[in-house]
Amino acid sequence: MKMLKYALHSGGMPRNRLLRQLSAHIFRRSYSSNIRNIGILAHIDAGKTTTTERMLFYSGKTRSLGEVHRGNTVTDYLTQERERGITICSSAVTFPWSGNRINLLDTPGHIDFTMEVEQSLYAVDGVVVVLDGTAGVEAQTVTVWTQADKHKLPRLAFVNKMDRPDADFDKCVNDLRTKLETQPVCIQYPSKNQDGLLTINDVITLEQLTWQPKDLGRSYSKTKLEPSDDLRQLQEKRNELIDQLSGLDDELADVVISTESFDNVSNALIERALRRATCQQKVVPVLLGSAYKNVGIQRLMDAVNTYLPAPEERNQIYDCFGNEVAGKVFKIVHDKQRGPLTLVRILRGEIKRGMRLICSRGQAEVVSKLYEPLADEYREVGAVQSGDVVICAGLKSTVTGDLLTSSQTALRNAQKRLKQSQGTVSTDEDEELDTDELFGIDRQIPDAVYFCSIEPPSVSSQTAMEQALRQLQREDPSLRVSYDSVTGQTVLGGMGELHMDIIKSRILSEYKIDVDLGPLQIAYKETIESPSLTTLSVEKEIAGSKQNVSLTLEVVKDQGELFSLDKSPENLSNLNTLPPRTLQVIRKGSVSALERGPRVGGQVVDTQIRLHNAIIGRGTADSFVMATAAQCVQKLLSTSGTRLLEPIMALQIVAPSERISGIMADLSRRRALINDVLPKGERNKMILVNAPLAELSGYSSALRTISSGTASMTMQPSGFSGMNAVDESLAERRVQGLE
Repeated sequence: MKMLKYALHSGGMPRNRLLRQLSAHIFRRSYSSNIRNIGILAHIDAGKTTTTERMLFYSGKTRSLGEVHRGNTVTDYLTQERERGITICSSAVTFPWSGNRINLLDTPGHIDFTMEVEQSLYAVDGVVVVLDGTAGVEAQTVTVWTQADKHKLPRLAFVNKMDRPDADFDKCVNDLRTKLETQPVCIQYPSKNQDGLLTINDVITLEQLTWQPKDLGRSYSKTKLEPSDDLRQLQEKRNELIDQLSGLDDELADVVISTESFDNVSNALIERALRRATCQQKVVPVLLGSAYKNVGIQRLMDAVNTYLPAPEERNQIYDCFGNEVAGKVFKIVHDKQRGPLTLVRILRGEIKRGMRLICSRGQAEVVSKLYEPLADEYREVGAVQSGDVVICAGLKSTVTGDLLTSSQTALRNAQKRLKQSQGTVSTDEDEELDTDELFGIDRQIPDAVYFCSIEPPSVSSQTAMEQALRQLQREDPSLRVSYDSVTGQTVLGGMGELHMDIIKSRILSEYKIDVDLGPLQIAYKETIESPSLTTLSVEKEIAGSKQNVSLTLEVVKDQGELFSLDKSPENLSNLNTLPPRTLQVIRKGSVSALERGPRVGGQVVDTQIRLHNAIIGRGTADSFVMATAAQCVQKLLSTSGTRLLEPIMALQIVAPSERISGIMADLSRRRALINDVLPKGERNKMILVNAPLAELSGYSSALRTISSGTASMTMQPSGFSGMNAVDESLAERRVQGLE
């Protein structure tokens, strides 16, 4: 089990033994149990930002309701976010509710900004997943749910837009059970009052909750249901809830068995049992409402306080730091007045203004100021305790994913304690700790799917453009910036057309540089057709020093290691005489050649380089050996030939039934593979399809034209696939600018 792989976020028997070992020789941490660190996740347009705005309004943090369509939201503060009505960057806000302090991260819903969600999840202890009541579980819902699974985060589900006539609560709950393979527990059900307005029936208290539209939903009334069919149905739901939880919680089961009745189970006991089951990720409580119509938000905030864990209940693996400071950097933003601002989740200890910190890569930093987060507004504070989220100003070299601590000694001691404890607990290989990931958050950055060149408007703007790109890269790890030595251009790599468009727009609006982006290029990859072996001997005299290298290398198809040694008896004796440093130099040069294939300059994948023999003259420089290795691999790739692999996208298209035939005819012209056509409600159907990215340029506009604006689509990467000779030739012409 790789249960320690992601910082042991959840409970389990092997972890408890480890924690007892840790606590034997370190101090206990101090936490506030009144803090909740939560993220809010959803598919695009499910209502995340509107829900967040209501939370801020009802908690008294803002005086007016922010609306996405009016462009006056607190969390969507970038110009591009307000223009487009979407969330691009995750933002942190802090607000009080019922005696607790809630630190909330509003995250993007678009697939191009999935990396923003991934980084935010390192900072939270639980999440609220918002569903569109009219659509249920959608493509990006599955993506963010999988990310939350990876981090072992307890979660609540909030079914939004339940005021709409086509909303289907039961379908949403069934989607949670079937598509996400979780165990949903409904603690609310929708109903309508005499005026036809949405009301909520509370399963635990058997009350009907009615919000007052006159005061923007600030107040709501609770009414005990009179004896009726509705009350009987709700009592049945309550009994089903108790029955479901009693199978998961011993305290509740004991009460049910001793009283032999569900009627004597108190509301408080149900809530305690539900909290324990939620924190152990056995169930997902499901609530409902309408953020836009101001219904159900206060009860959602109550549920965050009641059912999601406090900081002290998670991340126990970091007890190895004792009372030393430990904090995860999960986001960096650049402010025009304050410079780079670093958002940190404090795991242990206390961070104070003026404190000296060390990042996990060794650089020393000084915290000049501390701020409480409220999107793009800041309130200065003097110190922040463990379990909280804080904005640090003055950190110059820290990047997203670093771990901050008080000293290198504290970091080494923590690693030593953790390894000792892990060694005393288990020798199972599956439980071996990846300390690099625990102490440095080993970022897994997804591959770019698009590339394009970027040019400044003039030579004088080159330095300013490079500085802007460095700052944007610190904020957004999924943005790739490289220099192409062949063309002399700066090349950007990104997650999609929208991602690249946003980068250009931000450089113009925030840095006042009107850059020019070249045409978008597909990020093709290459792989070898057949194994190939060659020997390259190079001899030169450089600055009076004779340089002499002879290498025998082979490329073979292999998805494992990039570089290996030939173990045959005739070559092993020679390779055993090579110093480890020389092997590292040869490996580095060889692997670097795989970054640029011979056909379209794509990364060469599924390929292993095997070293058979190496003869290196005395006094030969490492750089010469490295260059020879790279040249030898390039020769091999050209000799053996490579095949192109193109990125494939998985699409979900929802359209009225009468429009399906036209859409499928268009897809067939785009080399698409149609996997399934499923019913979606009474009038619509959903097409599940895989299609090459090269055929999808501008497809959203084409889809709107074909369907007269009635269809919608979502798209996400789905790996790479081989191409036939005709499509390969066309791809090469596109890359060369001939198509």
